[in-house]
Amino acid sequence: MTDRRTELAENLAAVEERIAAACAAAGRPRGEVTLIVVTKTYPASDVRILHELGVRHVAENRDQDAAPKAAACADLDLTWHFVGQLQTNKVRSVAQYADFVQSVDRVRLVTALAGAAERSGREIGCLIQVALDAGEGAARGERGGVAPGGIEELAAAVAAAPGLRLGGLMTVAPLAGLYAGRPRAAFDRLTEFSSGLRAGHPAANMVSAGMSADLEEAVAAGATHVRVGTAVLGVRPRLG
Repeated sequence: MTDRRTELAENLAAVEERIAAACAAAGRPRGEVTLIVVTKTYPASDVRILHELGVRHVAENRDQDAAPKAAACADLDLTWHFVGQLQTNKVRSVAQYADFVQSVDRVRLVTALAGAAERSGREIGCLIQVALDAGEGAARGERGGVAPGGIEELAAAVAAAPGLRLGGLMTVAPLAGLYAGRPRAAFDRLTEFSSGLRAGHPAANMVSAGMSADLEEAVAAGATHVRVGTAVLGVRPRLG
């Protein structure tokens, strides 16, 4: 465990240095960017070590892994983010532990989340996942998310839903389309959409973008949250 703690501490320090340098280069205070450590495929023991090291935001993308891990760490003051594509049959479970769902991409999911949030007596922050590979219509992207043309409808649905709070926008750098291989351009575009969203929803100021390979581009573009997994936890084991 000591070796693992040392490894995580060193990795976390390196990521913190990257974020701080990116903020300095962009002329932004370090406090404007929140690090979310994506702990998928790693055990609850790693989450506990990360908490000891000062991490307060963690993310998961599969409910079957996240639910028992969140339960095992329920005594810790952590904010849990669900970042994976979410099926409606998993919503009731996710609503028990997720403080934020960053992958809202359809009205049916908003309706299901609102019902689950009310039943569990919790308020869930929602980020609309924007698919920059889906064109300007209302189709979903290859990795989930709604096309830019669907942002306003979803924002209105979340804002009107009991038990939900509209937090902002999220994206994943696309693998295809206009922004493939151009993460900075993709994140700049997300920031533009965020500005438009805040005109009607001023409190929806979260911009979640950037992962281990492209967090600097995300910070430069104005991201408020970066989602980093591999750079902190190491190369992920293969899922069975």
